[in-house]
Order: sequence, then C-alpha cells, then structure tokens
Amino acid sequence: MFSSVGWSETIILVIAALVIIGPERLPGALRWTIDSVRQLRDFAAGATTHLKQDIGPEFDNLRKPLAELDKMRGMSPRSLVTQYLLDGDDSLLRDIEGALPTTEDLDVVAKPVHGPSATEPPASSPPHGWQATDYT
Repeated sequence: MFSSVGWSETIILVIAALVIIGPERLPGALRWTIDSVRQLRDFAAGATTHLKQDIGPEFDNLRKPLAELDKMRGMSPRSLVTQYLLDGDDSLLRDIEGALPTTEDLDVVAKPVHGPSATEPPASSPPHGWQATDYT
C-alpha cells in the first residue's frame, strides 16, 4: 500500500505529526490510526468474502471475461488480429509483409530529381496575357 513512500517521507511525516499533534498526544493518535487501518482492512476482507459467498459461481463467470480483457490489453494489434481473426495462423500477414516494398526500395524511389528545388521561388513573370504594372 505504501511501497512508494521512502524513509525520507516517513521522517517528514513523523516530524510534522510531532509539530501538529504534539509529543504528549502522538502515541494515542498513532494507536487510533493503526486501529482504524486494521478495521478498514477487516471490513474490506469481510465484504470480499461475503460477495464471493453470495455470488458463488457467477463470480468466477464474471472474472473470466475480465481476465481475457486484461490479457488483451497487453497484446499488440498484430497479435490480436492473428489470434482472433486468423485463428493463430499468421502466415497471411507474413505473406503480405513479404509483398510490401522495403525501406531501401522506397529510398530508391524517393530520391530527388535533379532540377529546380522546391525551396527556390518561382520565376516572377505575370500570367499569360497580363501585363506587369508598377503602382508605386
């Protein structure tokens, strides 16, 4: 529950408790806090066992789909498609990947053509049939 609380945070909490509550009332406050946490844990454990007894096998039927959803959360899109649409046979996906061009093939196709670069502004000539007029 408090696995992320280190010793430095614990010392700061103890010092703050000493300042706020005072040294004479601190042991009683600690006892009350510990008893409250124990009661809360007992209540939660009792509620869980009570629900398991009342629901019975229906509880296990509810847990199975939730476990499947939890398992799906960690799967990649490829593994989901392979498992649920292709019944675990990923040969179709491997064939498709083999037919697709590689990045080296795409680099050869995407090499720039020698000529005016895209960063150069176009020649400033008016469209055909128009005359350039200086209104300054």
